Amino acid sequence: MALSWGLQFVGPIHSLMGMIRLVLFDIDGTLVHTGGAGTKAFARAFATEFGIPDGTQRLQFAGRTDVSLVREFFNLERIEPSQENFDRFFAAYLRWLREMILDCKGGACRGVPEFYQSLLAQPEPPLIGLLTGNIKQGARIKLERFDLWQWFPFGAFADDHEERDQIAVAALRRGSQQCGRDLRGEEVLVIGDTPLDIRCGRAIGAKVLAVATGGVSLPELERHNPDWAVPDLTHIPSTQVLG
Repeated sequence: MALSWGLQFVGPIHSLMGMIRLVLFDIDGTLVHTGGAGTKAFARAFATEFGIPDGTQRLQFAGRTDVSLVREFFNLERIEPSQENFDRFFAAYLRWLREMILDCKGGACRGVPEFYQSLLAQPEPPLIGLLTGNIKQGARIKLERFDLWQWFPFGAFADDHEERDQIAVAALRRGSQQCGRDLRGEEVLVIGDTPLDIRCGRAIGAKVLAVATGGVSLPELERHNPDWAVPDLTHIPSTQVLG
């Protein structure tokens, strides 16, 4: 929606200033459903490496980073959060994820392929990357299962930082490097399915499109005041969010 500044001939200037140059996608519940393969791989790694068969029961996964979830598990179970233990966990997690993703019942979330293609079809298509709480290799395993990894030439992951807001900072920095200049927050669109996705988008001043394709209802997402909230990506044209 154009803003009125009390001046004439500002339409083209506003269009330029408001144009989205970088689109950042969350993965789980936004791009793909994996039938819980990630959570199951977490549980199996906790069991095989640390002897705790119900290690995921007290953890809330939606919107969290892999590293923060493992740290919470270590704290709950009084396990030393050493680099060695993190390395042990993630090596086992990736082994189990590679196995479990093969038989998962899942795929791209509704509207994702069409929305992605519509971004590319724009006269000046934005850069497209990932902003996810997955570690990079976990993200790759999940997206390669559905032939989506090659869609995203760059991204930011839990390897970059334990806190999701700081992962957003890393994603903005990498997008700016790809663009060849410092991008402003209003030139960035974050697409995600949880309140934590909305929060991390706001942390970098980005616009946010919330989709109710994960485990959070549309009314709950709307309570966190994203710029747009839709049931899925078939309910909004890319031109509406690109400025």
